[in-house]
Amino acid sequence: MNVVDSCGWLAYFLDDPGADFFAPAIEDTAQLLVPGIVVYEVSKRLAQLHGPAWVDKSLAYLKLGRLVHLDITAYTQAALTAQTYKPHMADAIIWQTAQTHSATLYTQDAALAQLPGVRYQAKP
Repeated sequence: MNVVDSCGWLAYFLDDPGADFFAPAIEDTAQLLVPGIVVYEVSKRLAQLHGPAWVDKSLAYLKLGRLVHLDITAYTQAALTAQTYKPHMADAIIWQTAQTHSATLYTQDAALAQLPGVRYQAKP
């Protein structure tokens, strides 16, 4: 199973440098898990950059993966991870979502690079 963080989805949708790193995980929709917070972050940023039409296009693709959420125990674990390793709240939740579902997290976020279950590539 695979999880792609918000920046990965944005790189993919906007064809930014680094999009090729995320493409295999995103395009393998049978193995793709989409954390709810990713839907929020991607929708918000695309609306800011390009308006509602881009949000609709992105949602059509995000829906090809399986939407997943956390329970109270996993949210607590995300908070403890954030305290220890210092990722931002959303990144800690995304990482914990991957951990909860035994998935690999694809990211370019250096704050997550050393955590278990992470495939990291530095931003170009």
